[in-house]
Amino acid sequence: MAGHSDNVLALPSFEGDRPSVLIVIAPYYGAIATQQLASARRVLEEAGATHETVELPGSLEIPTAIGIAHRQAEFDGYVALGCVIRGRTSHYDVVVGESARALATLGLGGACIGNGIITVENMEQAEERADADRLDTAGGAAAAALHLIALQRAMKKAPQGIGFKPGSAPRDG
Repeated sequence: MAGHSDNVLALPSFEGDRPSVLIVIAPYYGAIATQQLASARRVLEEAGATHETVELPGSLEIPTAIGIAHRQAEFDGYVALGCVIRGRTSHYDVVVGESARALATLGLGGACIGNGIITVENMEQAEERADADRLDTAGGAAAAALHLIALQRAMKKAPQGIGFKPGSAPRDG
């Protein structure tokens, strides 16, 4: 596949529960969004994940939607997709910086997010980065979410419970 790296990790395999992933996309540029969705969906389906898609007006709203879903729904992970093209004002910097910061904050809070919001200077770059055969953008974001889901499942602690546990020795103290 095309992309910047020839060192692509194999997709994780999931035994038991298939991962459920929410794709959140801002389809501001329709042709770009169509390719991003095709790439992300192909990777998720290859790994056996189920997925749903939510569309929002812009990339700045994507972290809010993921935050809502993470608190209120039963998804294992999330793929953030959108395209931000630099214009003549500082709005680009705000959207790019704040959406990335918010997604990182959600990730540090436990949400398994693959960030596939592409940030480019012009439409030619956007079309190149949205190529459905590339794994360093939308498909790579889907793969990243799957790897984080696998990591979270592998590191899940066994339920400890609270209070007295029958058959356990009392602690000195």
